[in-house]
Amino acid sequence: MDRIAQIKSFLESSPADSFLLHALALEYVKASNDAAARETFERLLAADPNYVGSYYHLGKTLERLGERAAASAAYEKGMEVARQLRDMHAYNELQAAHEDL
Repeated sequence: MDRIAQIKSFLESSPADSFLLHALALEYVKASNDAAARETFERLLAADPNYVGSYYHLGKTLERLGERAAASAAYEKGMEVARQLRDMHAYNELQAAHEDL
């Protein structure tokens, strides 16, 4: 069983598990399926907006899809959440990605 199928099977019993959704989205990134990665990151962040690490990966995915404005918005939202959570490491990574955009 490949990793995507394995994670999907875990999600059947825990469909709102943020860790599993993040892992699934990253597997889609590895498989060069940015459309599925975007959908999964967006699903995750809609359900758990404080899962701050996903904003960076969503932004990078949107960049690869050529959606610079959406990527910028993802980084900005992630910086806002990171600031609220006092996660300066995540904030700095998101800020650097935003500036590189």
